[in-house]
Order: sequence, then structure tokens, then C-alpha cells
Amino acid sequence: MQRITIIQGEFHVATEPDVLIGTLLGSCVAICLHDATARVGGMNHFLLGEPSGNERIAEADQQRYGIHAMELLFNAMMRKGAVRSRLRAHLYGGANIVAGLGQIGSSNAAFARRFIATEGIELGRSELGGTAARRVEFLPHLGKVRSWLVADRVPDVRPVARAGGDLELF
Repeated sequence: MQRITIIQGEFHVATEPDVLIGTLLGSCVAICLHDATARVGGMNHFLLGEPSGNERIAEADQQRYGIHAMELLFNAMMRKGAVRSRLRAHLYGGANIVAGLGQIGSSNAAFARRFIATEGIELGRSELGGTAARRVEFLPHLGKVRSWLVADRVPDVRPVARAGGDLELF
């Protein structure tokens, strides 16, 4: 299995059956798109939904915004044979992790929902919001996604008593 990790401002599209795309999200959002007929899928990871008002964004920074990230993802998928009317979306992330930073995650989640609805894309799974980071893994060929809260996967670290009466922490 070829693992491809994407970070803020990146996306990846694949048709191969042995590719897994993964990312780690906090307030950011990842949108996974899949065309079951063409067996093509892709995932993006964006930092903010869209620039505010008259904000001028440098070309190098545009991919951080969902509005641009979605255009890049759509175009790359179409080049690999996807048809827009057959796309199905899965939405992840948008957590409000750090108190005092406002509702950035909620704003990102609202953008993702609004964008998918406006574009008429069928919505599959949606795991947006909360207060914990989330890991997402996507099999683009099959359109299968799994995700989990990072806090759910922290190992339970407890002292282990050894036969000699010593205490070992790991």
C-alpha cells in the first residue's frame, strides 16, 4: 500500500487501488471526493474557507483556502476521468481546538457544507466540529474513508509492576 500524506494547502488524486491518502486535521478541513464509476478519488486539506471581503491573497497562498483548494481538486479529478455529476463528498475536521482563537473550525466546517450543497455534490459522511484533532485515511479507488479522533488513539499509559517489585513506566 502506497501511503500519501497531505498537509495544509495540499491535495492528491489517485486511481490506483493500492493508494491511501491520509492527513491530520484540527481546525482545518479535508474534503474527500469520489467518482465510483471512474474509480477516481481525491482529498484536499485547507486552512481557511475563503478570504474575507477585499483581502488580497498572494498566488502562493491561495491553496490554503477551501475555495481554491476545491477548484484544484475538481480539475485534477476531471483530468483523471471523474464526472462532476457522479461525485460524492465526505467532510472531516473543522474542530475548535484552542479556546480563545475564535470559531475558526466552525467557520471552516460551515464553508465546506455550504460549498458542497451549492455545487450539488452528494454528501456521504460528514464528521465536522468538536474539540479534538482527527486523523483521516482515504482509499480513493474505492471511495472508502476511515477517521478517528486522535485523543481516542492515545495509548493508556499505566505503571506496570514487575516480578521483582520494581515499577516500570512506558
